Order: sequence, then C-alpha cells, then structure tokens
Amino acid sequence: MHSADGGVVEGRDFVLALDFGGTKVAVATAGLDGDILESVRLDTKAPEGARQAVQRALAAACELMERAQAGDGGRPLAVGFVSPGIVLEDRVLLAPNVPGWERLSLPTLLRDGLGIDEVRFMTDAKAAALAEARWGSLRGADPGVLLSLGTGLAAGVVFDGEVLNGANGAAGEIGYNLRGPGTDAGVARGRAPLEEAVAGRAISERGGRVLGESLTAEQIFSSDDPRAQALIDEALAELAVHVANLAILVDPERIAVGGGLMGSGARVLEALGARLRSAVPFPPDLVPARFGQDGALRGALALALDGTRSSADILEDDNHDHALKGEAR
Repeated sequence: MHSADGGVVEGRDFVLALDFGGTKVAVATAGLDGDILESVRLDTKAPEGARQAVQRALAAACELMERAQAGDGGRPLAVGFVSPGIVLEDRVLLAPNVPGWERLSLPTLLRDGLGIDEVRFMTDAKAAALAEARWGSLRGADPGVLLSLGTGLAAGVVFDGEVLNGANGAAGEIGYNLRGPGTDAGVARGRAPLEEAVAGRAISERGGRVLGESLTAEQIFSSDDPRAQALIDEALAELAVHVANLAILVDPERIAVGGGLMGSGARVLEALGARLRSAVPFPPDLVPARFGQDGALRGALALALDGTRSSADILEDDNHDHALKGEAR
C-alpha cells in the first residue's frame, strides 16, 4: 500500500468515512484493508438544522480518530464523505431534507474540523453504487444499477466499474422524475415529484394522514391495516414503472436495491420484479444490495481508500480488472 505521495505507509494507518443522511449520520474508521475498525450512528435531528448535524458528526469522527491513534499509533490518511444532493466546494445542490444543508461548505468543514487535507466526496446513492460495484452485489455487472430506497430516492448507474456522474453530477436523481403529463410541480419549484410520492418520508407522511397517527415507513409496511397496505401497493406500483423505464433506457445486467425500505425487501423486490419481467425487453437480474442501509458509508470508505493510493496503484488495479474481464469473456 502506498500513500498519495508514493511513500510506503504502515498497515496501522487508517481512513475515516462519514455518511450524512436525512435521518441519520454514520461515522467510521477503517484500516487500509477496508475493514471497519469502529463505527457510530447519530440522529441527524434535521429540524434543528444543518450546522449541528455536521458539528456532532465531526465530534464523533474526532473521537473515533483519537481512539484509533491511541490503539495502534497510526495516522489518519484520508477522509471520504457522502451526502444527499450534489456536493460542491461551497454549497450543496438538490438537498432539501435538512434546513440549511444547501449553504454548507462541507469539504472545507471536514478538512478544517478533522485536520486532514485529503477529503473526497460523492452523492450518497452514487457512493453506494460504487461500494456495490467494488465489493458487493454489482461486482462484475456491466452495466449495473443501484436503486437506493430510503428517506429519499435515487439511483447510481455503473459502467465498466465507474459510476456515471453526468454533466452536473446529477445522473440517477430519479426522485425528480415527473409522474405524468399532469404534473405541475418540479425542480423549478423546489419539488421532487417521484420522491414525494414513493420514498420513505413520503410513505410516512401519507400514512400519517391516512391512518391518523405518526408512523415510520417501516411501521406502515408492517401494518395490518388495509389502508396502509393499499398505500404501500400504490407506492410500489408507481415506483416499479419508473424502475422499468430506467432498465429500458440503460439495459443493465443487474439491479441491486438498497436503503431503509429494504427492511421489507421481499415485498419491494416482488413488486419491482413483476414489472421488470412484464415491461423490459431484456429483464435484468434483480437482487438485494449487499450493504443494505450501509451502502453509502461503504462508498465513503471506498472514496477514502482511493485517497490513500497513488495513480500507479489505481492504474495497476484497473489493468488487472480489465484482464480479469477479458478472461471472463
């Protein structure tokens, strides 16, 4: 293993990974072999604003970093973090779930707060796709799609081992899909039409209105109330149409599904699979994501590990992967 400047580093050195989500923040340290040393989860406390979520995450990261250094005397070499929306150096675009998130300079906050210069970042769904392509259910799939079903809704598309970024970093933001010709609200009005209909937060809010009590999406999935079941059936049916259209466009070899709603994975996969088989000329394999709700954190870890590697290391690995693909064919 080499550091970014080409020098040899000790196995006791480590990286940090942070996953900023709409409802939770996950923080972890990991060795250079990718094994997680220690991790912690925090509530985002979204109504209290963006700054407090970042400050509490930084405090947790510093504590984990100090413990890793005390245990083996190693150095923190790089940080990888993921976030909803499109992260730029001075702001975050398309991130409506936490008040004030769009005004954050996340890379600077992490560099300054952790004292580490090597900071890499990516949208959460794309990072989860990277992790699944590198270590998980999309390994060897070309193209592959990671569908992330949680508080929000997004997809990551993988071609030849690389996650499709798009011209503006917004490839796969299917939460902004229009629901039909009657849709009169879209991103210009600060809306995400499909996400507002079928993602976890939407299911929770709609279930609350229908059932007259505050429930999580998980509770609504497991409810015996026929009204809750009808709501779930409707949401999954609409989602399945959009997933089938994505499959028709991309022609993926495999679709992996992850995120919080996969707590009811059998039901989700049944609904999506039925539509894929009936509508897509060449239906892809449909599988659960290996990392489930931890996909984005694992993607942040992959970014951090890439930050410790020299260009020569990456080129060598890429050539090795291409050789393996040639043998497989």
